[in-house]
Amino acid sequence: MLRPRWLLLLLFALAVAGVFAWLGQWQLASAIDTDPVPEGATEEVRPLEEVVEPGEYLEEPLVGQRVEVAGTWVPGDFIVVSSRFNDDVEGFWVTGQLRVEAENPTAIAVAVGWARERDAADAAVAILNESAADADPVPLTGRVISDEGPALPPAGADPLEQTRMSPAALLSRWHEPDGSPLAAIDVYRPYLTSTDPTGALADAGLDPISSPAPELASPINWLNIFYAVEWAVFAGFAFYLWYRLAKDAWQREVEEIEGVDPDEE
Repeated sequence: MLRPRWLLLLLFALAVAGVFAWLGQWQLASAIDTDPVPEGATEEVRPLEEVVEPGEYLEEPLVGQRVEVAGTWVPGDFIVVSSRFNDDVEGFWVTGQLRVEAENPTAIAVAVGWARERDAADAAVAILNESAADADPVPLTGRVISDEGPALPPAGADPLEQTRMSPAALLSRWHEPDGSPLAAIDVYRPYLTSTDPTGALADAGLDPISSPAPELASPINWLNIFYAVEWAVFAGFAFYLWYRLAKDAWQREVEEIEGVDPDEE
């Protein structure tokens, strides 16, 4: 085991084990959040622009953050989104385009309220679209949620049926406030669930959307810890492999000196 080639292999095993140990340490450092979100932080109402910028993804610690925003509803852009659950009861959301008060034309998708039946949701859409025609800017408070992404409708389903709360999909059906085709605007990737089922606009018979505070995430990522243990095992295996190779070679040399053919054992 003290011959040059085995010493070189030992150095190689040490280098490999060192890399594995470094990777394990990196996983451990990533496994523990040293600056977790304080309990109740999402319940503090913050301005929307402080939480997320238009076009940007919502960071995980901020999902469900209560925010406030002011803007103007766009008439004709209230749309029903199906397959929405309110306290385990399936129903429909009525959503709208809110033009945010900003330097550049900016919009955010807002889930205004919930209805159990489609007819009630459609009736609410008609009321809100009519009320938005001459509406003034309104303040809204709600939770900002990551978008669900667009999805193709099932085979045979209405291609215009919205089953996902996707601002990207809603954007394709939005208009300018004067009813003309949508021009270039900034759009928020996440959406807002309003705490006011009237949208500060009109009572359309909608129920408030059930949007409880997000659960406080654990500061420990157990998956990263599992990976760290794996890297430690790999580091140990590098030494074990060197030991087995060196020991087998040594035993073969001893058997050759003693005149024993290892292949005949």
